[in-house]
Amino acid sequence: MSSRHIVVAGGGPAGFFAAITCAETLPGARVTVLERGARFLEKVRISGGGRCNLTHACFDPRELSANYPRGGRALLGPYQVFQPRDTVAWFESRGVQIKTERDGRMFPATNSSQTIIDCLLRAATDAGVELRTNSGLTRAERKTGSGFDLTLADGGQIECDRLLLATGGCRAASAGELAAALGHTLEPPVPSLFTFHIDRTWVHGLSGVSVESVAASVPGTGLRERGALLLTHWGVSGPGILRLSAWGARTLCALDYRFPLHLNWLPDLDADEVAAALRSLCAAQPARLIVNTPLPPLPARLWAQLVLAAGIAPDTRAAGLSRAAGHALVQQLIRTELPVSGKSLNKDEFVTCGGVRLKEVNFKTMESRICPGLHFAGELLDIDGLTGGFNFQAAWTTGWIAGRAMAA
Repeated sequence: MSSRHIVVAGGGPAGFFAAITCAETLPGARVTVLERGARFLEKVRISGGGRCNLTHACFDPRELSANYPRGGRALLGPYQVFQPRDTVAWFESRGVQIKTERDGRMFPATNSSQTIIDCLLRAATDAGVELRTNSGLTRAERKTGSGFDLTLADGGQIECDRLLLATGGCRAASAGELAAALGHTLEPPVPSLFTFHIDRTWVHGLSGVSVESVAASVPGTGLRERGALLLTHWGVSGPGILRLSAWGARTLCALDYRFPLHLNWLPDLDADEVAAALRSLCAAQPARLIVNTPLPPLPARLWAQLVLAAGIAPDTRAAGLSRAAGHALVQQLIRTELPVSGKSLNKDEFVTCGGVRLKEVNFKTMESRICPGLHFAGELLDIDGLTGGFNFQAAWTTGWIAGRAMAA
């Protein structure tokens, strides 16, 4: 039996996984989770539209780590130790059935995040973890020798032998104050995974229209992504746009989220092939209005707006399409330019780029290289992944490694 006291600051996925792992590895240790809010696992609750995108069906560590705009190299070693296959096994061994969707995202078969929350709460209770809500950690001081003196938001004080900071992404610099006070450097936080505001009435009028494969790029930056795109009442969203925002998080922040966005609606074809397809379409249906004759696979509503944006009159028939008008339409199809004038965070799934500098952490144990006995897990680190379950997997993995190390 052990009398060691381990405190986990943060009742999110990384903190819970670390606490459970630690308590199960070291029976008899006192493990306490401090959550500043009124409920645990709030990010789990809202993830995936309430379904909880638990992880991603990517089982090669190198391929998996390539899905992190920041932190991929640091995660390569940890993913050799605990990866999505281990996450699935962990939950399934506790009665949670996991399903994989066509795009690789993995969810509980119940399609309810409550299933994951209930599983984690039950595992923590069974392991003897002490769970405390409305208990934010406001100050941590390293004691002479080892251990920490902790001050809570209500003025209460406790001591611990080891401390894990898993307080989530640094949406504001103040979120990293505990780490900074213990000697760590914070990479400046900026948003990742966000959608783009577009001030174009015709775009807003297409809200709800989606295109399966669009190439999106920001000229002059080298940023380019391809994927599904969704038109919304405020601009553009979808997996391709979210990936672009993640890889370009710092670049787009430096541009104050105001930049031209280029969209290629037919990325499988070059300009000559698009022109040939358009000529073929016109020849086959010469009497039809161009505005009503979409090139597949483009949705009819989108096609009509692109025709008008190319300067083609709505009463123009296929047989009457001039060479110049045809060229303008081809250019519109392969390079629509839209002015981005701001951003919105992706639903409630806040992800930030920035946080504790990675070289200051030993990723074999998730222990600080600066302050012995201090560990980190989850988004407080300068790690962020693409949408699709990658951020949760980083939380499970870093939490599991930290939990094992604190119990060692």
